[in-house]
Amino acid sequence: MLADHHTAATIAVKDLPKARKFYEQTLGFRPVREEGTEAVTYRSGDSDFLLYRSSFAGTNRATAATWSLARDLEQVVQSLREKGVTFEHYDMPHSTLRGDVHVMDGMKAAWFKDPDGNILALVGN
Repeated sequence: MLADHHTAATIAVKDLPKARKFYEQTLGFRPVREEGTEAVTYRSGDSDFLLYRSSFAGTNRATAATWSLARDLEQVVQSLREKGVTFEHYDMPHSTLRGDVHVMDGMKAAWFKDPDGNILALVGN
């Protein structure tokens, strides 16, 4: 029923101007739709994600959005680090930490937080 329809990640933020600065200037996204001072939508590959103002921002302690990178994960991590992004390090079974990248069976991942504490992930192989 829903499998034939588009879906989008929705990420709550407390301070939309501050979040926009991070997502646009640090991560490189451009808005595709703005809803006044309440929300902004970005295009990422062939999908969208929405930032919206909410007092509940940053309360999710799990990954809010994940970007799949076919390759170049380490280069993207390095580029973001140079822009001031701090990466999270987790103690995970069957995972080895190489710099800021967790290496697992056939997969690599790196996690970081936006200004509201939303956890964002990069995965690749």
